[in-house]
This record gives sequence, structure tokens and C-alpha cells, in this order.
Amino acid sequence: MKNILITLSFLVLSFAINAKDRLEVYEDYDIGKEIMVVTTVKVDPNMGDVYLAGLKDSWVKAVKIQKELGYIKDWKIYGSDMPNSGNFNMLLIVTFNNSADLEPSKKKYDAFMKKWSEADEKMSNEISAKYPEVRTIMGEYQLREIMMK
Repeated sequence: MKNILITLSFLVLSFAINAKDRLEVYEDYDIGKEIMVVTTVKVDPNMGDVYLAGLKDSWVKAVKIQKELGYIKDWKIYGSDMPNSGNFNMLLIVTFNNSADLEPSKKKYDAFMKKWSEADEKMSNEISAKYPEVRTIMGEYQLREIMMK
């Protein structure tokens, strides 16, 4: 029994000596090129469907055009199964292929505006003006994947 304890102690000690207290980028992990822009939203109780209806005719319509034009890789909406817990209960996510896709571009803007009509703009503004009645933006984040080696 004593020999087993000594052996286990030696193994634990040897792992502790070899363990790093911090990792090095590109040596221990890589950083992805894709960027996710995540908006955290706190939708008021019983207002989820109202907010989603507004998003469908504004934000969703806009990101569908952006994806069709190749400006974004993807978009998603996530809703919490526990909407009354935590600081937010909905996520709006837009994924870009890389940081260059976030740069302003008149060419991209003009192409988007050809598909996004004045009626779309008017409707989006009217819908967005009512959002504060049903939700609060809690935060916005730009995230990259961290890939452990």
C-alpha cells in the first residue's frame, strides 16, 4: 500500500512539474479567422414572439440579403429555454469569413441598397422604433474560435 501511495504521489508531482501555467498562441492553440458578431438581448416576458415578428421583417430580411450577396457567411437567432434566467435570453449572431468582411465598403453598400428598398428601410425604421418596448440590448461581442492543439 505504501509503495502504491509513493508511486501515485510521484506521478501527480511529475504531472504538476510538466504542466504549463499559461498557454502560447500558435504554439498551444490557434485563433480562427471567422468572426462572430453576437448581440445579447433581454426580451421582456411574453414578448418573444412579438420581437421575432419584428426581426423577421427587419434584421432577418437584411441579413438574408447580406448572405445572398456573400457579405456574411451565416446568421442565426438563439432563444433560451429558460427565458427568465440570466442577463439575456436571446442571441443574434452574424458570422463573417474574416475581419476584412467587417470593413466598410461603398461598393458593398450600394449593392445592398439596390436590394434593400426604400419601403424596406421605412418598415425597418418603424419596427426598430418599437423594439425598446419589448427588449433591451445587453451587449455586443466580436468573437473568434480558439482551437486547442
